[in-house]
Amino acid sequence: MSTHERTMPFASIDDVRARLASVGYLASEAIATTVFLASELGKPLLIEGPAGVGKTDLSRAVAEACGADLVRLQCYEGVDEARALYEWNHAKQLLRITAGRDESWDEARNDIFSEEFLLERPLLTAIRREGLTVLLVDETDKADVEIEGLLLEVLGDFQITVPELGTIRATRRPFVVLTSNATRELSEALRRRCLFLHVDFPEPELELEIVRLKVPELDEALAASIVRVVAALRAMPLRKAPSVSETIDWARTLVALGAHTLDARVVQDSLGVILKHQDDQTRARTTLDLDTVLREQ
Repeated sequence: MSTHERTMPFASIDDVRARLASVGYLASEAIATTVFLASELGKPLLIEGPAGVGKTDLSRAVAEACGADLVRLQCYEGVDEARALYEWNHAKQLLRITAGRDESWDEARNDIFSEEFLLERPLLTAIRREGLTVLLVDETDKADVEIEGLLLEVLGDFQITVPELGTIRATRRPFVVLTSNATRELSEALRRRCLFLHVDFPEPELELEIVRLKVPELDEALAASIVRVVAALRAMPLRKAPSVSETIDWARTLVALGAHTLDARVVQDSLGVILKHQDDQTRARTTLDLDTVLREQ
């Protein structure tokens, strides 16, 4: 397999944008360019940025746009090799040993360490897939450093060695996305193997397009007001800035409420849709100058 084997059937950067848009993901030029290059070069894509900017959604959109399978490894503190790579079905192995108690250990061992007793986990699953596959290693920064070492080995050669079965090599390299909220610094060795993409909250113009796409029944002027207010909230020192998905939720909420304009009462009544901490809501109520924000439209 060539080191530069294309992993997804993207013909160009414009093709990336068009395919992603067809499944409801509006990509910036930077996102579309980096996705195209990651596919062309067959390299993993490391995406960093604050929570709620669509890092995970991008992986899903690439898979859906290309008709690929999505395999996800959700990282967390304590995730280990057995949860990431594979493990043996010990209960089934024990039953097999018990059923064949007249066999020698050599006879039993050859049987119980076979495919029938192997439990694939996400990394091995992705390596063994023969069709188009997107491997998402989500929130990599939450995993222990040891998992980074495992990823270096797997993503370097796209192969996994199971001592009892031998080395399993990818017949088709998956499109790999690693996401990080930057809660800890990832190793330079891991970064070197990846293309890097920083995804921040979208520019207001793009976020307005996203809101229009996701909530087409929303009044045009109200959509613009929502985006302006969300941008003003993100500029505040909040514990958790509103995500793009929360902007969309707020837009749908206002449609459900029958609102036609944003005023102090509407914002007050629906603030819990976009701000999920009491101190953030208090800060917004005391700091947000709604009239000034909306007057700037």
